[in-house]
Amino acid sequence: MSDPNPRREAVGETFSLAAMVGARDLTFEAVRRIAAEIRPGVTEGRGDEIAQEVLEAMGMDRLWHKNVVRFGPGTLETFHGEYQPDYVLQANDIFFVDLGAVFDGHEGDAGDTFVVGDDAEMHACAQACRDLWHEVAGQWRDHGVTGDALYRFAKDRTEAKGWTLNWEVKGHRVSDFPHAIYKAGALGDFEGVPVSGLWILEIQIAHPTRPIGAFYEDLLIST
Repeated sequence: MSDPNPRREAVGETFSLAAMVGARDLTFEAVRRIAAEIRPGVTEGRGDEIAQEVLEAMGMDRLWHKNVVRFGPGTLETFHGEYQPDYVLQANDIFFVDLGAVFDGHEGDAGDTFVVGDDAEMHACAQACRDLWHEVAGQWRDHGVTGDALYRFAKDRTEAKGWTLNWEVKGHRVSDFPHAIYKAGALGDFEGVPVSGLWILEIQIAHPTRPIGAFYEDLLIST
């Protein structure tokens, strides 16, 4: 299906797919470095500070969205959800890091979930979210489905695996900075087939009974 509004996949004059992938790779490296510095006893507020320090040390151009670091029950919150700066990461706990940083004039966006301790259900939740992301991305690569069809597929697969999909989190556009001028809307509401290198697929799931969740996001790339 073709997009009825092709401007939703417009790019700026400086856009480069290679630069998009480079920004994505650097942002994922930042996610990993931040996670390595977060351990039991650290507060969520300190986690946010660590994120900013790591990104600045890596030479980012600027943020294009705020750093989102969420611990424990905060892993159920969306991007705009409640912030718990005084929450202390426990010996057995779960957290996610969601970054949106500009490198070389292009928007990197990456997020992943991490577990401290040996809570088997927390580890399973984090891994299930990653696995679901790759399964949904594979559906796009193999079958060329629309954005809205992708999230219907994601919901079905999440429920089949015994988790709950956060239906409010439906992905978004990225590009050379600033992408906001293109007003693309959510990936999950997109009626066209997403073009490689322009859309972030986000998956956020919740445990069916416990107050824990997981988040993973990455750039949809065809190869």
